Amino acid sequence: QVQLVESGGGLAQAGGSLRLSCAASGSIFNINSMGWYRQAPGNQRELVARISSGGSTNYADSVKGRFTISRDNAKNTMYLQMNSLKPEDTAVYYCNAIRPGSWETVRYGWGQGTQVTVSS
Repeated sequence: QVQLVESGGGLAQAGGSLRLSCAASGSIFNINSMGWYRQAPGNQRELVARISSGGSTNYADSVKGRFTISRDNAKNTMYLQMNSLKPEDTAVYYCNAIRPGSWETVRYGWGQGTQVTVSS
C-alpha cells in the first residue's frame, strides 16, 4: 500500500509564501497524475492543482497564478509552491495520485495532511 506524507505547512502572513512537499513510499509520480487537495473547516475537500504524468498542470481558479505544482520523479516527491497567500487559503492540504481516466478521483488512502494557516 502506497503511503503519502505531506509536509511544509505552517503559519504565514497574507502575501507570504509556503512550499509544501509530498513524499511517497513508492515510485508513483512518473506513472500517475498527481494532485494537491485542501479541506477547510466546514468545507468539502477540493482539488487545487494537478499535474499529469506528462507534466501538464491545471489549477483551480482560486489559486491560479499564485500556486505552482511540480514533481521530482527521481526523489518520489511532489511540491506545491504557494505565493501571495490569502486567509482563504487556510486549510489542511493533502496530496494523492489520481485514478487513470478521472480528473480528481484519488487512487490511494489519504495521508495526515499538512496544516496551512494564513493570517490577515
